[in-house]
Amino acid sequence: MSITDEELALTAAQAGAAVVHGMYGATLTRFQKSAGDFATAADIEAENAILDVIRTARPDDAVVGEESGRTGSGAAERTWLVDPLCGTLNYAARSMLVAVNVALHVGSDVTVAASADPFAGEVFWTDGTRAYVRRDGVDEELTPSPDSRLVDVNLDPPFPNEPGFRAVRLLAEPGFIERFRPRVVSTTLAVAWVAAGRRAAYVTDGHLRDNVHFAAGIALCQAAGCVVTGIHGQPLHTGVGGLVVAADQETHAELLDLIDR
Repeated sequence: MSITDEELALTAAQAGAAVVHGMYGATLTRFQKSAGDFATAADIEAENAILDVIRTARPDDAVVGEESGRTGSGAAERTWLVDPLCGTLNYAARSMLVAVNVALHVGSDVTVAASADPFAGEVFWTDGTRAYVRRDGVDEELTPSPDSRLVDVNLDPPFPNEPGFRAVRLLAEPGFIERFRPRVVSTTLAVAWVAAGRRAAYVTDGHLRDNVHFAAGIALCQAAGCVVTGIHGQPLHTGVGGLVVAADQETHAELLDLIDR
């Protein structure tokens, strides 16, 4: 029986989430990647579970995994972007703030995506047109909202636009504290939360095109109707890069004003 791309993304993300949930709290082997960055055995096993699902259903597609790199044909038009455990540092410290991200890149677009929360039992997903959250097999359409005034700011490196822009300085800006309440979740689960109305906005530096961490969350926010641009309001993936995703135009404009200061 054939499976649609969106159901495949959901199934793959859920497979990875099951591994992440099952290995939580165990003493895990760490694999050093660079200074201050490592993967755990849970990252590796979750990615393998996701790849097994994708390769079984779509053997001709290419895959880019955070841990395994690119596999499959370099000429493939369809490429799956896989982040098996976004928030490894959180997870290793026994914090449950993590996400499992799967997105399909076809040509120049992400056409389907899923971002799973292994501990809440939720999967945020999009078919490229609308965005939903699935709980206990039931889908609910996502509705962005600025009402919480909570803005998540990513403080993790790299910082390609410093000294002109450094996210940590945004937290010290008096106008930011007056208008918003900062949060630092340190996982792209917070990007999905903007689409779901649980965050008013999300801000990060970096060059994020075809990024396994951000592709799913960006696609969710775009399908849900959020305002999604680079850090200076330019079209996404152009100019200096970065990301400002906001629930509405007013929040987006306020954040751009603060960033430009």
